[in-house]
Amino acid sequence: MHYFVTGATGLLGSHVVHQLVDDGHDVTGLTRSRSNAAHLPDETTIVEGDITHKESMREAMVGVDGVFHIAGWAYIGPGPDNVETAERINVEGTRNVLELVDELGIDKAVYTSTVGLYSDAETGVVDESYRPTPPPSVYLRTKWEAHYEVAKPMMEEGLPLVVVLPGNIFGRWDKPYGTTRGILRGYLEGELPMVPQDWAFPYEYAEDTARSHIRAMERGGPGEEYIIAGESRTLAELFDTAESITGIPAPRTAPQGLFSVFASGMRVVERVATPPEGFEPETLEFLSGNSVRVDNSKAKRELGIDHRPLADGLRRYFEWERAQS
Repeated sequence: MHYFVTGATGLLGSHVVHQLVDDGHDVTGLTRSRSNAAHLPDETTIVEGDITHKESMREAMVGVDGVFHIAGWAYIGPGPDNVETAERINVEGTRNVLELVDELGIDKAVYTSTVGLYSDAETGVVDESYRPTPPPSVYLRTKWEAHYEVAKPMMEEGLPLVVVLPGNIFGRWDKPYGTTRGILRGYLEGELPMVPQDWAFPYEYAEDTARSHIRAMERGGPGEEYIIAGESRTLAELFDTAESITGIPAPRTAPQGLFSVFASGMRVVERVATPPEGFEPETLEFLSGNSVRVDNSKAKRELGIDHRPLADGLRRYFEWERAQS
């Protein structure tokens, strides 16, 4: 089979490309700069293009058997300064890719959404039947628009699309900045003073998330949505596990309400200066909000997904991270 992958040089896209090549498939990877693709397998066909420029993708998508649309703008914190960028990439870029899937008659596509959309669920565990309201952060709001105002209507009109919703992903080939790696690097460098006590979110190793994407392509029903995230963990649990691996003390925990107070204070600071990375009001508000707990039984049943133990994934990630220094 021949697959086209957007976001091919990013954290998740890199793992999807490697696994597809290892499985014997032909892969065309889209990147804005060929120089970013040095870590991809030699067998990969690299195409320079941009999902915000529809025609830059058309020729490379002609004749492929399937499309993985993974590219996106994925930052919580600097969102308010990047509203236009997030809209252009996450919403209009998704529209461009999916319109080409339709126009070119491609057999199937997989679109990467996020379980972060469920951050408005105040209690309990949610599944794919839950319809969230638009989240406040710029990243999640634009992903909500892409999911519910672009992808879902096109699926209802017959587009052969499968939507997958992963959690927070960590692993090798992550960019040197951004939410998940930024938090983990802050921990390793002793620069993470505290985390919210009870806030929980699914965390998963990128290799597992990539394999779930490929299962969605192979086994997922067109028009279906699948939560492929793993088990939710509090940040306290995450860093207790990290401490058992690295020996570095876990950061202190604090009540979530304190993060809401910090967010209000940082909104005042933001008027006159740029807050430090990780201390932006948008980030602090997200961490003071609802936990995200999801039911992935549909994906386990229909796609056969699985996730390795958290400690195993973190151990592999920390080995890679240390090799970068």
